[in-house]
Amino acid sequence: MNGDKINRLSLPDEVARKLQEQISLGKWGPGERLPTEPELMSYFGVSRSTIREAVRILSNTGWIRVQQGAGTFVETNKPQQESLSQRLQRVNTQDLEEVRLMLEHKIAGKAALNRSEEDIERMTFFLSERRKYADLNQPKDCIAADIHFHTRIAQASGNSILADLYQAFATQLTSSFLEKFKTTDEFKATQLLHEQLLTSIIEQNAEAAWHFADKIVNH
Repeated sequence: MNGDKINRLSLPDEVARKLQEQISLGKWGPGERLPTEPELMSYFGVSRSTIREAVRILSNTGWIRVQQGAGTFVETNKPQQESLSQRLQRVNTQDLEEVRLMLEHKIAGKAALNRSEEDIERMTFFLSERRKYADLNQPKDCIAADIHFHTRIAQASGNSILADLYQAFATQLTSSFLEKFKTTDEFKATQLLHEQLLTSIIEQNAEAAWHFADKIVNH
C-alpha cells in the first residue's frame, strides 16, 4: 500500500473521513475486506487506538461491518445519507476553501441583482462591526461580524437554497477562522475589499461584486 500519512494530532474522525472517501471512490467495494489494523496503522501513520476508533465511527454510521475473527468489511448496503451539517464537521481545509470560493462568487453576483434596502442596511451594519472589532483586535467578535456580513449577502441573493447552504457552511467556516486567525490583521487588510464589495452590491454591479468576492477569497 502507498502511504497516506496524516497529521499525528488529527482525530480518529480524520482517519474515518479518509477511509470513507476511499470507499466512496471504489478503492474497496461492497463486501470487500479492509486491510488489517497493522496495515492501516502503517498506511495512515497513526496508532492502533486511532484506527480502532475510526473503524468504530464507520461501523456506527453503516459504512463497514466488523466480523469477529474474519475482519472488517465494506457494508453492502449504502448507509443513510449524512445531513449537510454532519458532513461539514468532517470537511478538510482545502475542500472548505473550494466550497467557499464557489459560494462567495455566486451569492455576490446574485445579491447585486436582488438586494433590498433592508439587506443593504444589515450588510452595512455588520461591515461596520467588522471594522470596529478589527481595530480593537478582537478576533472572535470580528469573525462573527464577518460571517454575519457574508451570510446577509447570501440572504440578499434571493435564492433560499443558496442562503441555506451558506448558513450551514458558515458554522464550519467560523470554527476554521477561529483556529486560523489569532489576531485581526487579516481582517484589517481586507476591510477595503469588503467595502468595495458592498458598494458594488448597492450599485447593483454584479460583475464588480463577483470581482471583489474573488479578491477576498483569494487574498
